[in-house]
Amino acid sequence: MDKKILIAYFSASGVTARVAKEMAEAIGADLYEIAPVQPYSSADLDWMDKKSRSTVEMNDPDCRPAIAKPVQDMNQYDTVMIGFPVWWYVEPRIVDTFLESYDFSGKTLIAFATSGGSGIGKAEDSMKAHCPDANWAKGKLLNGSDAAKWAKRILNS
Repeated sequence: MDKKILIAYFSASGVTARVAKEMAEAIGADLYEIAPVQPYSSADLDWMDKKSRSTVEMNDPDCRPAIAKPVQDMNQYDTVMIGFPVWWYVEPRIVDTFLESYDFSGKTLIAFATSGGSGIGKAEDSMKAHCPDANWAKGKLLNGSDAAKWAKRILNS
């Protein structure tokens, strides 16, 4: 039986969405957008504004923004690749909402991120703390056109 793969992603500006779609096409994975019930406006994403929604959320480790629609039948997936933009050196709080919404025990989870300058290491550590019973593979920061190649390589390793 072939392993079933889900690429779940949160994208505030479209960059992570493009990477996720490129990967899904390359490896034949299902695609799921971790979309907030209340979409983010450009003002919400102004990290220079201490009162912006993203800043307020990221300053509260217990914040869990609501997700618009759940994944249909998460149990069918063996591997879940989770993409996001790096915010404040970690994954956005809505990704934590996603991680805490399902039982990932025994599933392979792989993080991938987009960022203007931050690495993915702190985000991977944070995500592992949310899902310690998952089998975590090494994630990657993907800003360029190597996303499809990386996805194929990691799934064949």
